[in-house]
Amino acid sequence: MVVRPRRAAPVLVCRKCLKRSDEGSDVRRALKSELKAARRDGTKPAKLVMTGCFGLCPKRAVVVASGASLAKQEYVLVADRDQVPRALALLGEERGE
Repeated sequence: MVVRPRRAAPVLVCRKCLKRSDEGSDVRRALKSELKAARRDGTKPAKLVMTGCFGLCPKRAVVVASGASLAKQEYVLVADRDQVPRALALLGEERGE
C-alpha cells in the first residue's frame, strides 16, 4: 500500500545548533512561520523536525536540511532569521516544490 501525505516534506533542523546559536530561537520561529506561509491551498504546512547532530557544528549558524538534500549530502546553514526565506527556497528546490 502506498500512502501520500497531505503535507509537504519535513524540514530537518539540528537541535544542538539551535541551542548553541545566539539567534537559535529567532531562527526556529522564523522557520515555522515561513513554512506556514508557504503552504499551498488545501495542504498542511511542512513540519519542522528537530534532529540530533548532523556532525557539522558551525560556530554561528544552524544546520537545516530536507530529505532530498540529505540524499545529496548537502546542508543549508542559517545564521539569522533574515536568511530563513532563502534557505527554505534552496530546500524547496530540492524537495521539488
